[in-house]
Amino acid sequence: MTLIIEPKSKDIGFPVRRLLPAQECQRVGPFIFVDHMGPAKFEKGTTAGDVRQHPHIGLATVTFLFSGAMMHRDSLGIVQRIEPGAINLMTAGRGIVHSERMPADVRDEECDVQGIQTWLALPVEQEEIAPSFDHYAAEQIPTVQLAAGFVRVLIGELEGVKSPVLTHSKTSYFELKLNENSDYSIDIAGQELAVYLVSGELIVNGDRLNENQLLIGDGVLRLSTGSAPCHAMVLGGEAMEGKRYLHWNFVSSRLERIKQASEDWEQKRFTLVPGETEFIPLPSKI
Repeated sequence: MTLIIEPKSKDIGFPVRRLLPAQECQRVGPFIFVDHMGPAKFEKGTTAGDVRQHPHIGLATVTFLFSGAMMHRDSLGIVQRIEPGAINLMTAGRGIVHSERMPADVRDEECDVQGIQTWLALPVEQEEIAPSFDHYAAEQIPTVQLAAGFVRVLIGELEGVKSPVLTHSKTSYFELKLNENSDYSIDIAGQELAVYLVSGELIVNGDRLNENQLLIGDGVLRLSTGSAPCHAMVLGGEAMEGKRYLHWNFVSSRLERIKQASEDWEQKRFTLVPGETEFIPLPSKI
């Protein structure tokens, strides 16, 4: 049975459309959180769009931009400018703190900032690993030309091409740009897959998908475009075992671990981002 999820608009200092988690579905493969950020412009001389430092546990964040740029800083001392086409994978494990801010040139040039931010739940046995950050420049991410258009293999393997991005469970994440009146199929046995339509027209396994909707399927996706080209994201992977609790920025298989992380943040026991003093307070206790 096909499941189509409508986005929920939110403003987290940055306008987003939230697809996961949803009431109908918490996760697809390891993907437990999916936000479409922007497009948005941010005024010169302000801090609009900046996301102050905040903590994570039990997950890995994946940031992928279509346009604009962001500046990542974290409690490991990493400072990394994120630009379109790059993959930035931050593994929180037992705990990390980071901020995401708009670079001055992005504000000055009034650039549209737009992209997808996702969280990958970690396997139970790796939820408490040491935190880390990995940056893969756009030129490291392989592109495959298709008769129907092209696909960028962000994470995983497709068309015999493998991404260099390393994750803790079998994960598939692809950017598709298909021509009008084209057909393309993806078949990955043993995986859960979903399609998010960024723009254009798309029929998936016989169902029409509107812009900003997420369609959740199985390991086979049959895609057809209409009179317009489309831009879509395909995401998923092997189903993860066990329940996951999610509260604010924390993910864990153990509710007591979420409570502990909440208390640790409230009591200022997390290591903070060097040189930053502003932070997002705990919204509420679980």
